[in-house]
Amino acid sequence: MYKPNFFIITGGPGAGKTTVLQELRARGIVTVAEVGRSIIREQVACGGDALPWKNIREYSELMLRHSIRDFENHEKIGEPCFFDRGIPDVLGYNRLTGLDIRNELRNAVSYYQYNNKVFLFSPWEEIYCIDEERKQSFELARKTCEEMERAYKALGYTVISVPFLPVRERADYMLDFLQRG
Repeated sequence: MYKPNFFIITGGPGAGKTTVLQELRARGIVTVAEVGRSIIREQVACGGDALPWKNIREYSELMLRHSIRDFENHEKIGEPCFFDRGIPDVLGYNRLTGLDIRNELRNAVSYYQYNNKVFLFSPWEEIYCIDEERKQSFELARKTCEEMERAYKALGYTVISVPFLPVRERADYMLDFLQRG
């Protein structure tokens, strides 16, 4: 299922992806929030262990299921839609954490196809911070970004690095890039 109007924002944690997504949403563009943070909030609230610091396998499987759900829930949208991470991020996460790549994940990254252009946000030390849901070190954030870039390139996506700019300018950069084709 190919959706050329679905665009992914990926990269390391704490790189400003969510903030730029909020800027795009404020401009009237359809956006989809990152599944990882919502899973963490849900698991903490219910006392579950599907957390990146407890049960990595279950956390990864929930990320995949939620990412597929988000793709399918937005399937009928014909306008541009930006996702804070996509299904291939789960592949990158599994590789980063040493989890085996199960057939369900292989099939999902093959079946659910986003626009070929993926926007990569590298970790930005000046804005990086740790919080209740983000516990990774800056070095791990950098490694995460590298693994996401590798995963998308291996799947044939074109990775576009978004420069370190103020939020509005980052959003403009992405939208200008898409308009130029």
